[in-house]
Amino acid sequence: MAIRKTPMDKEIRNPQGEKIDYAYHDAGSRAVVVVGHGVTGNKDREFVLALAGGLAAAGLAALRFSFSGNGDSEGRFEDSCPSKEVRDLVAVVDALDGRPVIYAGHSMGGAVGVMCSVHEPRITGLISLAGMVHTAKFAKTEFGDVTPGQGGMWDMPECPLSQIFLDDMNTIDSVIEFGPHVKVPWLLVHGEADDVVPIEESREIFARANEPKELIEIPRCSHVFDAETDADALPTMVSKVTEWVLPKAL
Repeated sequence: MAIRKTPMDKEIRNPQGEKIDYAYHDAGSRAVVVVGHGVTGNKDREFVLALAGGLAAAGLAALRFSFSGNGDSEGRFEDSCPSKEVRDLVAVVDALDGRPVIYAGHSMGGAVGVMCSVHEPRITGLISLAGMVHTAKFAKTEFGDVTPGQGGMWDMPECPLSQIFLDDMNTIDSVIEFGPHVKVPWLLVHGEADDVVPIEESREIFARANEPKELIEIPRCSHVFDAETDADALPTMVSKVTEWVLPKAL
């Protein structure tokens, strides 16, 4: 399938005026599956590329993007946080000029989707891929030994831990209370071997969610659906998501 900017070939900018880097997989459907990444990620992560390509091959238009401050999007990484990324996502939805959007978010991008979908009627379906639920707990578990401004996330100097990120993660605390307010069809996909966002978080918010909902648990699957734990993890995720989206988007 062809990959181009958008059907309108326009720039996407968030409320801060920062340009959002994205790629549009043109497949002819009116509905668009928008794919967002997680902490320290970008639109070119292997599983993001695989998902967008699989959707397009099935006739489903897909748009993958990097949140501001990540990848080739403009902005400072130090300003990246869930609340800002919600506004980035709304800017992407705005650019699609009223087309129905099914949003698929990975990890922290999953938490962003839960928060955004509650208030954004143009999102007609929600997909959480190893979706983060307890933001404050995540920040403490993963970065509790890092001093903001003096170290990188997971020892990545290009991804400095900031006080802005920590404050926002702690203020949100958890998106569990948003669960009952999601009113669109919701698919949750999580690997049983995820050691970054425990699968229990998806189980917990799933129990609070409305119908229609579906939780798919993939054995031996890691946080990023890679082949190191199970060669079938990534194709399984792509096929399950595609099967779920097809009747809702065509």
